[in-house]
Amino acid sequence: MKVMKIVITGGAGFIGSHLCESLLSHNHNVICIDNFITGVKENIAPLLDNPGFKLIEQDVSKYIAIEGNIDWVLHFASPASPIDYQKYPIQTLKVGSLGTHNALGLAKAKGSCFLLASTSEVYGDPLCNPQPESYWGNVNPIGPRSVYDEAKRFAEAITFAYHRVHKIDTRIARIFNTYGERMRIDDGRVVPNFIAQALKDEPLTIYGNGKQTRSFCYIRDLIDGIWKLMNTNIKEPVNLGNPNEFTIIEFAELILKLTGTKSKIDYYPLPVDDPKIRQPDITRARQKLNWTPKIQLEQGIIPTIQYFKSKVKP
Repeated sequence: MKVMKIVITGGAGFIGSHLCESLLSHNHNVICIDNFITGVKENIAPLLDNPGFKLIEQDVSKYIAIEGNIDWVLHFASPASPIDYQKYPIQTLKVGSLGTHNALGLAKAKGSCFLLASTSEVYGDPLCNPQPESYWGNVNPIGPRSVYDEAKRFAEAITFAYHRVHKIDTRIARIFNTYGERMRIDDGRVVPNFIAQALKDEPLTIYGNGKQTRSFCYIRDLIDGIWKLMNTNIKEPVNLGNPNEFTIIEFAELILKLTGTKSKIDYYPLPVDDPKIRQPDITRARQKLNWTPKIQLEQGIIPTIQYFKSKVKP
């Protein structure tokens, strides 16, 4: 196998750090770029002594300059949880627009392949279920979630424009709910929220009636899907996620069972524009990538709970 030089923006984040680790394990050289707004240095600390790994601390909304040849630019930089992108709305819009532009500019200058980490949030609060890549979405362009949704929709548009105009070899991964070790315990998403609350014997907070659905993909399955997407020639967006759909109540009950907590469940009003349903149609990934998630929810949640046990202060 050819040894590649791969740039990963947002490489100290949850998904980015797993991607750095995986690519290094295949003997590729990795350059991680992160400004640590939401990335965590601890995620990449074990990689710093690897001679194939280099860290650049930088905001990719600024011009990116890297010497030498580059085979791939993987653009994963962005706040990704509602708490983060509502705390950093301008930065989220800038990394989705200017950051994507700069990452594409780097790929163009180096003749590199480019992969965009997009999101299921481009579908907004969907009016169809499951969501195929052909669905154009139902997005509020000025709502509290719009800074992330629209940043990613713009990122997809400029990625396709660079492919059409500059003939850059591009990929777009629309990533659905992913969980696993290295999620930040305070990132506000349902997996760390429920696990942290359960481990502290605090009430699990459900927003709305709990009948809204999510689909949970374990990080190892997602990394496998990204690698397979890199090794195909698909230009259209590809959904990467686990199609098994659970209500939030079902997920809460699983966490209660696996942690053995004394926690109860508290209900709060549903946030504005919070999606009622979320389930990927992965037909394209199955047919074009020969990819389907293998790890069932309970199988992946157990090591995730073990990881969070070391992070939760009693």
